[in-house]
Amino acid sequence: MAIHRALCAFLLILPTIVDTAPSASSAVESATSALILSHSVSPSLSSASSSVASGSSSVSATATSIFSPASVSASGSTNASGSSNIPTITSASSISASFSTNSVSTNTTSGVLTSSAVNATATGSQSFNSGSGTETGPITVPITPISFTPFPTPSSPVGVPEFPSVDPESPPPPRDAPGLGGHVPDFSGAWNKAYARAEQYLSQGWSNEDKVNLATGGGFSNGFCVGNIPSLHARGFPGLCLEDSPLGVRLTDFVTAFPTGLSAAATWNRTLIRTRGLFMGQEHKGKGVNVALGPMMNMGRIAQGGRNWEGFGADPFLSGESAYETILGMQAGGVQACAKHYINNEQEHKRMQESSNVDDRTQHEIYAHPFMRSVMAGVASVMCSYNLINDTYACENEKMLDDVMKREFGFRGYIMTDWSAQQSTMSAAVGLDMSMPGDISFGSGTSWWGQNLTDFVANGTIAQARLDDMATRILASWFFLRQDVDYPPVTFNVYNTLDGNNTHVDVQDDHFTVVREIGAAGAVLLKNEQNALPLKLGKGGVRSIAVIGNDSGPAIRGPNGFTDRGGDDGILAMGWGSGTAQFPYLIDPLSAIQSRARKGKKSSERAIVTWWRSNWELAGAASAATEQDVAIVFVNADSGEGYITVDGNEGDRNNLTLWGNADALVSVVAGVNNNTVVVAHSVGPAIIEPWVEHPNVTAVIWAGVPGQEAGNSIADVLFGDVNPSGRLPYTIAKDVSDYGAQLVTGGDAAAILSIPYTEGLLIDYRWFDANNIEPRFEFGFGLSYTTFQYFNLHTSVISQPDSDSKLLEDAWAAGKATLIAEGSTTALWLHRPFVKVQFEVQNTGNVDGGEITQLYLHHPASAGEPPSVLKGFDDIYLHQGQKKAVTITLSRYDLSVWDVVHQGWVKPKGKITFSVGASSRDFRLKGSVPV
Repeated sequence: MAIHRALCAFLLILPTIVDTAPSASSAVESATSALILSHSVSPSLSSASSSVASGSSSVSATATSIFSPASVSASGSTNASGSSNIPTITSASSISASFSTNSVSTNTTSGVLTSSAVNATATGSQSFNSGSGTETGPITVPITPISFTPFPTPSSPVGVPEFPSVDPESPPPPRDAPGLGGHVPDFSGAWNKAYARAEQYLSQGWSNEDKVNLATGGGFSNGFCVGNIPSLHARGFPGLCLEDSPLGVRLTDFVTAFPTGLSAAATWNRTLIRTRGLFMGQEHKGKGVNVALGPMMNMGRIAQGGRNWEGFGADPFLSGESAYETILGMQAGGVQACAKHYINNEQEHKRMQESSNVDDRTQHEIYAHPFMRSVMAGVASVMCSYNLINDTYACENEKMLDDVMKREFGFRGYIMTDWSAQQSTMSAAVGLDMSMPGDISFGSGTSWWGQNLTDFVANGTIAQARLDDMATRILASWFFLRQDVDYPPVTFNVYNTLDGNNTHVDVQDDHFTVVREIGAAGAVLLKNEQNALPLKLGKGGVRSIAVIGNDSGPAIRGPNGFTDRGGDDGILAMGWGSGTAQFPYLIDPLSAIQSRARKGKKSSERAIVTWWRSNWELAGAASAATEQDVAIVFVNADSGEGYITVDGNEGDRNNLTLWGNADALVSVVAGVNNNTVVVAHSVGPAIIEPWVEHPNVTAVIWAGVPGQEAGNSIADVLFGDVNPSGRLPYTIAKDVSDYGAQLVTGGDAAAILSIPYTEGLLIDYRWFDANNIEPRFEFGFGLSYTTFQYFNLHTSVISQPDSDSKLLEDAWAAGKATLIAEGSTTALWLHRPFVKVQFEVQNTGNVDGGEITQLYLHHPASAGEPPSVLKGFDDIYLHQGQKKAVTITLSRYDLSVWDVVHQGWVKPKGKITFSVGASSRDFRLKGSVPV
């Protein structure tokens, strides 16, 4: 927007920023008054807000509705006259009207979050509300004419080999990742072609009503998909199908139930993460989906967060690389990916009525980083979240939508709402491009956009150029993925699975193979005393196996018996909510173990298997485990989205204990069997202190939530067909109070809950390190059936053959912040490999296996950074005795911190060191960054 252009120059010389705008001119006040009269506007959001909020009430685990307030939408079609397909909002509940000139969002009136953000401490203190409790109310966008100038396209180097021009259909391979010394892909050429086609298409007679319909969802239950943009027959546009979820195609059949994002991240394996994304993209496209609503990349700030399992863990670098690889894979499969939930949607409790109060530095270095990497992957769309950010709703927060996402990141796709997360018509003026599902509340027949948006453009309140920009962005993403050519039609109906549109197209192919592989590669071996694992069958090994626990077998209701998986019975292979998919089948551990136990050709190579499925009848469990060579106890912990309540857990977990009497079950079994192995399928960390040090608990595997091949995956690890190489993507604490951030509850129905991010940069392991808290198992930890040795560390600066960015690079080297400009944070020169770290790793054991090498930076104290910060990793596979050289590279961005005053990335003063090792606390080599 034009206001940002002026502010960018102003911020270069302004040391502090005021919190509120000056009084509006009399001309603006007169225009605002005229708008009030012409639209019969209510002076509050109460009617619209209450209709949205009413859709978020919890349902029981046995709910019959398949639709969630946060995940279901539909489409309509343009009427014969071509007018907007959604009715206008009627009478007093129509449009937001908080007109006080001093209530303008700081996001509209300044180039940084707040003045207090500018003055925040280096460790990232909160910028708004310093305490818990409730907020006074949201800061809204005033209804007043706002000019708009499209963001200029960031310039790209020409003919520089480090920045190859790439297309989303053929991204660079995972081994060519910049962090491994590869190239930084440049999608600008593909975007430029897509924009040219979009602009040419729009020039062919598109009316404002057509453009509004392109940006406004058709409304709840008016189409086949979870979200729908109606077809525009007169323009030859077929419409868009938007569909969950981040682990498969939701609410349809003959699709794969992939491992969760968290299980994929636990592999720390770029190739597996990319392949998962590719297969998910192919399946969405095969079903006719244009936009897959994922990946999810919220940060797991609190261990109890209900939807943490959908994302990639509690570290921004690991999450960023996982999001990057997933998006490259999905879009290579032909579907538009959607990076969500932007931003600070870190708990389910009051997610539509909580203000995440985050300082500017923390926002940039932690929560925005995975979204930045998504933009670098060429992501087509972004979904703004339900919550408020520093008292402004995310979907009308100009700072985050326009200034950070579109200006600073140079994002060229479109931003859509989470379902019913829109708050006003004026959201179009501050960066929102698409409304989902289109109506204010499901089935209301009213819309913030539709005819209202058409009228606001006609009377000049919202600039014509802004509407054109919205339409261009949406169409450009469509052309970017070549969805205009021979794209499959939608072959399902989420609202009626039995209607004729569901043609049961099977898109599974052989995708179960990567499901099984990720399930095994993401299993983390936490304990293995006396080489209890892997299990060796037959003579001299294990001849009898007791399988204990409800999690070991199938659910009574079957794998899809609970709506959106909203229940915990049997093997846990995914959480609950809109981030789920239907299981085509589900392999449970008991079945897989029985099959594996009978696999030997000779009777001496086989074992007998018995089981006890009840977690509560402890005497039976003890009896089943007695006199068995090994007892394998399967336990779990579940969570999900807040519209479903399971066992009193409204999305977020009430505590961090394992479910279903698990602690007592393990303790009883360990009391009678001196070779007790525990396998936990869990959505996140859990407190396992009651039994983890029991001398009879010989092994523990943290198996994540691994999808439809769960049983086969864990059997592969238990019996040594796969040597475990998974690493924790979060910290497992000894006590819930050890975590630096906790679930914030409370707040009455009307209140906006305040959630101050007082821990700043110290998320997860960073908090533990900074406060000298001993975890039970640290971030990045994981054992193997073999051992590895690290040696021969060498570092060097990588020569830059081109001079296009020399002035910028020299300024960075001199300690100056990057410029305030379009695409400043995603600038290619900032991200190309700059420092090379090389070392060797050798498999010194007697089993082939993989190792995850990890690099952590240690900034000088003056930088105000956490003690250790993950900035690189690689997965390598080594045969017995084999040795390999490993190269991890660091970019200038990796070495930088965010300067809140100058609004750019800066190299901190002083010596930067690093450690290479096997976890965030297991450092094997140490060195200095030669800059």
